[in-house]
Order: sequence, then C-alpha cells, then structure tokens
Amino acid sequence: MDRLFEFVVSHYILASLFVAFLLAILVLESRRGGSKISAQGAVSLLNRNEAVVVDIRDRKEFAEGRITGSINIPLNSLKSRAGELSKHKDKQIIVADKMGQHSAMAVKQLNAEGYANVVRLNGGVGDWKASNLPLVKK
Repeated sequence: MDRLFEFVVSHYILASLFVAFLLAILVLESRRGGSKISAQGAVSLLNRNEAVVVDIRDRKEFAEGRITGSINIPLNSLKSRAGELSKHKDKQIIVADKMGQHSAMAVKQLNAEGYANVVRLNGGVGDWKASNLPLVKK
C-alpha cells in the first residue's frame, strides 16, 4: 500500500488521468442502459395506472413471484414479442429482471423497436422484495 501511495505521488498526472477515465466510463455505462426508477417510484406510477411492468425473467422465475399486473416477456424473445406492448405505448414501460443486471439490454431493445418511454427498475425484483413490496405467485 505504501508503494501505491508513492506511485500516485510520483506520477500524479498519470494517476489523475486514470481516475478521470474511470469516472467517464462509469458515467457512460450508467447512462447507456437508460434511466432507472426506484421501487417506490414504480409503485406510484402503477397505482395511478400510468405504467406497465415488463418482467424479462424466464417463465420459472416469473412463476415464483411477480409484480402485480406485470407482463412476462423473457429477454431472449423480447425482440420478437415487442409488438405485444404496442397497446401500452402511451404509458411508462418499466423493465424488471432478477437483480437489475440485464434490464439495460432490454431497454436498448425496446428503444430500438420505437418505445421511447422505457425505464428500468433499479435493483430488479430483488430490490422490490427487499422493499417489502408484494409479489403475486398465481
């Protein structure tokens, strides 16, 4: 650790460039996947009937527990089934997955299909559960 500090002090320009590039990559990657919405924000939109949830988990995980009123379209078939969401174009589309890892890819695909009002659920269904919000199992 002492050698790292010594390196940073000796090569402060190089170290500052590294930190700047690292921050730039983090900002770019966070914006690339679209904007996020919290579980509480999603509940607010769903209660006002201004949003629809698209669950991109596979059918087995979807059956274990889902957000009330969510539509299950697995990520691997999202491109071919995106037309099913055309009746919801006037609403906010909230993409939910297991832990929030794959929803950015789904947001990109839906944006490419012409859906402009798409966000991803921050933390996915895991964060939804952690917030003690209900899941339907039927």
